[in-house]
Amino acid sequence: MPLKVVIIGGGSSYTPEIIEGFILRHHSFPVDEVVLVDIEDGKEKLEVVGQLAQRMIDKSNVKITLRWTLDRKEALRGADFVSTQIRVGGLEARALDERIPLKHGFIGQETNGAGGMFKAFRTIPVLLELADEMTELCPNAWLINFTNPAGIVTEALLKHSKHQKVIGVCNIPFNMRNSVAEILHAPVEHVSIEFIGLNHFIFGRQVLVNGVDRTADVLAALRQGNDYSPANIVGLGWSESFLNSIKMLPNPYHQYYFQTRDVLAKDLQAYEENGTRAEVVQEVERRLFEQYRDVSLDVKPKELEQRGGAYYSDAACNLMDSLYNDRGDIQTVNTLNQGTIRDLPEDAVIEVNAVITKAGPRPLSIGSLPLHLRGLITNLKTFEQLTIQAAISGKYEDAYLAALMNPLIQDEKRIDALLEELFRAHHLYLPQFQLKEVLS
Repeated sequence: MPLKVVIIGGGSSYTPEIIEGFILRHHSFPVDEVVLVDIEDGKEKLEVVGQLAQRMIDKSNVKITLRWTLDRKEALRGADFVSTQIRVGGLEARALDERIPLKHGFIGQETNGAGGMFKAFRTIPVLLELADEMTELCPNAWLINFTNPAGIVTEALLKHSKHQKVIGVCNIPFNMRNSVAEILHAPVEHVSIEFIGLNHFIFGRQVLVNGVDRTADVLAALRQGNDYSPANIVGLGWSESFLNSIKMLPNPYHQYYFQTRDVLAKDLQAYEENGTRAEVVQEVERRLFEQYRDVSLDVKPKELEQRGGAYYSDAACNLMDSLYNDRGDIQTVNTLNQGTIRDLPEDAVIEVNAVITKAGPRPLSIGSLPLHLRGLITNLKTFEQLTIQAAISGKYEDAYLAALMNPLIQDEKRIDALLEELFRAHHLYLPQFQLKEVLS
């Protein structure tokens, strides 16, 4: 049977990662056809990335037919897997997501806080349209969502589209597992971490190496300054009191919630000295695409790791491989709760270890959340669900409630000014919102 994969956002600088993943796994995941899809504004990048991907495939001698196109519907027809890696509004929109909150005294981050909320507002309608097209053109295909904020977007798709074969993926759990393996000098395949929580708000409750509990050893290493932050997040380290008290592995995004003042000060200083992370990434992308245009380049360049997407291809390709082969292995994914965490709704999306089968992920039971995490996680889930509600309804009041419930905002006297400027900046990508009174 032919095996077809479609990559939405194919002109992304991340694409060589996933192409490499397909090449390395072709013996077990024999992709016959890969189609890269982008929009008119991304046409030039799509051409550059497509040509590099073709050179990578030619060098590998694997039998993969590669195409790239701006015709999404034509590409989707007959697909078995569809992977999404889009950024509505591009890096220019990301820069606004980061700059505007900082201007108002809030953390500016592309997937957390106000920036992440507006990224969700821009993204959810676009991916709901994609899901509708998949229902018509490739109803049996799995939609593998890597687009951030991954947990929010995945829940929106599962709640508001007919297409239910949707799984979210994030490279943070994969990154943490690989980094923990390095810390413990153990082969990564021997390491397992029990993850609990939500996308960008997960904790490692237990670390096992060949079935032996090594959680205390990893926490000790963190106390000594070991770090596993990706390229896009500068870690500030954790205090002994924090690690001794939570007795779990934090993830890099936790600094936004537990070190808010320090992160805000750091980001404001970086903003003054070097610009936002988005502007740093724009320079990284400029250099990457210079390399991509080199006709002698036929491998994924090492510099791509600076982009913040390390282990992306492993996370996405391992998931596709396991779904295709009905492996029954355990991976960390974003999927429906269905009673896995007793404190959250059945239809909430969580980030959790799950057994991956051809029928989809089966989450491993967690039970009740630890008392010290319960309030924060349920608060964040409330924010996520209000964000989805606002993205669907287009009501300013729903957007306000989402901001009010976001732990990185929660300042009712400053929310209106923050939202007004963000809505003005992004109004071209937010047609669902009726904002005449707000922006008058």
